[in-house]
Amino acid sequence: MADTPRDGWPVPLETGITRLLGIRYPIIQAGMVWTAGWKLAVAVSEAGGLGLIGAGSMGHDLLREHLRKARGATGAPIGVNVPLSRPDVADLLKISLDEGVRIFFTSSGHPALYTPMLREAGAIVVHVVAAVKHARKASEAGCDAVVAEGFEAGGHNGIDETSTLALVPQVADGSPLPVIAAGGIADGRGMAAAFALGAGAVQVGTRFAATLESSAHDTYKRLVVASGDGGTVLTLKKVAPVRLLKTPFAAAALEAERRGASREELLALLGSRRERAGIFEGNLEEGEFEAGQSSGLVHEILPAAEVVRRMMAGYYDVKCRLP
Repeated sequence: MADTPRDGWPVPLETGITRLLGIRYPIIQAGMVWTAGWKLAVAVSEAGGLGLIGAGSMGHDLLREHLRKARGATGAPIGVNVPLSRPDVADLLKISLDEGVRIFFTSSGHPALYTPMLREAGAIVVHVVAAVKHARKASEAGCDAVVAEGFEAGGHNGIDETSTLALVPQVADGSPLPVIAAGGIADGRGMAAAFALGAGAVQVGTRFAATLESSAHDTYKRLVVASGDGGTVLTLKKVAPVRLLKTPFAAAALEAERRGASREELLALLGSRRERAGIFEGNLEEGEFEAGQSSGLVHEILPAAEVVRRMMAGYYDVKCRLP
């Protein structure tokens, strides 16, 4: 039987996305800043998903180091997430190509700027979108697939605040590209729901951020586990909507918004290095702790491979129990 577990691991699940990326399971680990280094990406890819190295918080030498360590540790597919808003994005892409990367997930920018160059180099390009119109632009730019990310997701979100449940089927209907669902997904139940909505894979952030191989600080991981439902807030909307765990900085940002702070005032409050201070350094007072609403589903810090295994086993269990 195709979905019977073997040797403790569920059998592979083939979709259009798994064929595109050359992976066994339709699970992509998001390329989160200060979290998604080579150890996490390798662990996920070795387990049968696709691990992404998060270039958004890396300098050139550090990115090159992570890519080389990843390639030295696994022959499985490894991808890179590159925010197109980085001023040195062309350098990040070139370094990645030079180091043999051929799977790129791009975000926060117009995909038409660099997709043709990546495709000419033989790369697969997947762009993160928060609206149907952006998915259509990704298709016109030559992308291979899109990540439809609802505002349940941690970190920066779309200005329309469209939920994953509403966004994924609209993107599936409104664009010819294969869809990867993201935002609020942390287990096999979320994966089953995403497939029902028209996705061919899921991208998972917060659940993988709270794993042993994640480079996030232990304080961050413990906050995710302890957060429960309602443990995050969406704030800084005049700058760029961002979902955070409820910490002193998140409370300060919410209070500033309530009293009508301008964009300039919010930018001054945000300052710089807050993501690093929170996620990577664990500074509870000053840091910005980005996490999604799925943090309420994260109850322990696990090895990344075990997250993959449990998600697939959970998906098959849900599939068998559906009426």
